[in-house]
Amino acid sequence: MNNLKNNFSIKDLENLTGIKAHTIRIWEKRYNLLSPKRTDTNIRYYDLASFQKLLNVSYLNNNGYKISKIATLKPEEIPQRVREIALESNLESHALNSFKLAMLNFDQSLFYKTYDSLLNDMSFEDIFYDIFIPLLTELGLLWQTNTITPAHEHFLTTLIRQKILINTELIQAETKPDSKRTYVLFLPDNEIHELGLMFLNYQIVAHKKYSILLGQSVPMDSLKDILDYYDDIVFISYFTIKPLKEEIDKYITDFNKLLLQKSNAEFWILGKMLDSIDLDTLPEKIKPFKSIQSVVEHL
Repeated sequence: MNNLKNNFSIKDLENLTGIKAHTIRIWEKRYNLLSPKRTDTNIRYYDLASFQKLLNVSYLNNNGYKISKIATLKPEEIPQRVREIALESNLESHALNSFKLAMLNFDQSLFYKTYDSLLNDMSFEDIFYDIFIPLLTELGLLWQTNTITPAHEHFLTTLIRQKILINTELIQAETKPDSKRTYVLFLPDNEIHELGLMFLNYQIVAHKKYSILLGQSVPMDSLKDILDYYDDIVFISYFTIKPLKEEIDKYITDFNKLLLQKSNAEFWILGKMLDSIDLDTLPEKIKPFKSIQSVVEHL
């Protein structure tokens, strides 16, 4: 199958919508809500239109519509009812579905349209916390279960990255730092998951702090030069998949020795790889954080 995924198994639909395969089959047989197709070798599959319909049916069901009632609606009435409910309330759920559809269709205009409609009621921070973080979490699971391809993930993360950059630039143009402390944000060697770090950079700038975003895969040695330029530095890094479990203790020990022991610098760390270390034994100048929100509160 190519990167444009048009054929979905019932397991794919379960992963994408959260509706159990058993329930999908009942809706299909009892209410004729979906019509699976068959391959030349007689294997059942669902097309993109079926996926879209299932998202809409699920949305109406979650908003008080009985399945028996939805089954009586004409095909064009279902998305119409969804739009009406979305305008009244429950924007987050509708937006998540729209962003998923945008991703599966590689539909940039749907992404922008959904994002712009959210901006009418939410700030960029709220969109990131309430929509993008749950969406990215789900994206990881969809990718692990082969429901989406790497191309889908890159498509969506590139568009989210774009929004973070635009909003960061807007604030940088309007805001002057009001402290001498410098925050240096980087990811360790071979770590490329930078959206969390980029959003953290946005938050630091929004709090009128001076920030330097170095980005992905930065060798530890190259950070030494920064110590020559600034007196009060906080290094910040996000450990999503790197360093590996068996390497993370050594990385922290080496970082402390190379960059912290003979300077005023601190090192703030976050990310799921922190689960692999004993946080109580960290060197004094290294501070762990559970989330982006906890770092922002500490600022």
